[in-house]
Amino acid sequence: MSLSYPPFKPCPCGSGRSFAVCCGPRLSGERPAETPEALMRSRYTAFVLQDAPYLLATWHPSTRPATLDLGGTRWLGLTIHGASGDRVRFSARFQEDGRKHILREDSRFVQDEAEGRWLYLDGEHG
Repeated sequence: MSLSYPPFKPCPCGSGRSFAVCCGPRLSGERPAETPEALMRSRYTAFVLQDAPYLLATWHPSTRPATLDLGGTRWLGLTIHGASGDRVRFSARFQEDGRKHILREDSRFVQDEAEGRWLYLDGEHG
């Protein structure tokens, strides 16, 4: 896990806020994501920072993989196209093996009834 991202720099999620007031407190466990969009942004930031423990902890147990391999991908930017209810539509630009790609997804989130925190469930690519 790499939380050495400078707190005063703009957050990797593209919100325009500093990391210290945006995704930093979520990744450190200080404050849970209040909405599916906030969780989506913090999960993108976790991919940028290669924070596999945070990604696994915010993934619903029914769809969560046993492990994550985050090496080899360089994340270049996130665009949120819309958020409504338990869904967030986004595109994320990334680079692998010297080639640039775009991941487009309509993600679904669920709220944990016991703890009230949001979890990533799954997503449809396209």
